[in-house]
Amino acid sequence: MFNLFNKKESKITINSISVPDFGWNKVEENDSRIVWVNPEENALISLNFFNLQPDIPTVKNLDFLKDFYRNSISEANGGIVEVSLLEVNNIPSVKTIFKIPQPESGMTYIASVTIPFENCSFVIKIQAAEVGTTGIRDTVVLNEMLMNGEVTVGEDHLENWFEDPYNPNFKKGTLMNKSEQEKYDSKFPDHPLSVARKAITDAIRQTVFKPEMDKLTCF
Repeated sequence: MFNLFNKKESKITINSISVPDFGWNKVEENDSRIVWVNPEENALISLNFFNLQPDIPTVKNLDFLKDFYRNSISEANGGIVEVSLLEVNNIPSVKTIFKIPQPESGMTYIASVTIPFENCSFVIKIQAAEVGTTGIRDTVVLNEMLMNGEVTVGEDHLENWFEDPYNPNFKKGTLMNKSEQEKYDSKFPDHPLSVARKAITDAIRQTVFKPEMDKLTCF
């Protein structure tokens, strides 16, 4: 006779949520990380599971989060492009986009969304890197802005070109430049920032929670 009152509860695992793989090639899968790489091998999407208390400070105070991430990423000589709050399947979450200089030239862009719960978290991450000839987007937009006067040349630097998106007084790390604004993505759809920004938006929209997620307590 079946015991209907002693069903085993489903355990939370990395497979408790699903994300789109965009038809990319799966190159890694374990209990904490699943990775898919695009055919050109210059971008990847990963689903990450952390079976411990989240290390983010809050999902309510956006200004505090901006300072938290700004200081953290600048220590690695990077910079923030975006820090924002959103909901993924009604769960308060944090979206970030960072830029990291590559050793030789160009940037790697990391777009991610952290979905935190009381005792675990999931992170969906897109990583896209500049390869081959780099800096085309920057050069084209910079020339346009120099011509229309939005950017000027100072004694030893460009005025109004490099700037933290939320705090113009912050000068550490590798600051966002004006060409990295989202409005330019449509002109440069194959640029790694455009790829990362679109992919993380699509991934968030297509993320599905399995039924066992309903029992989790929000962060």
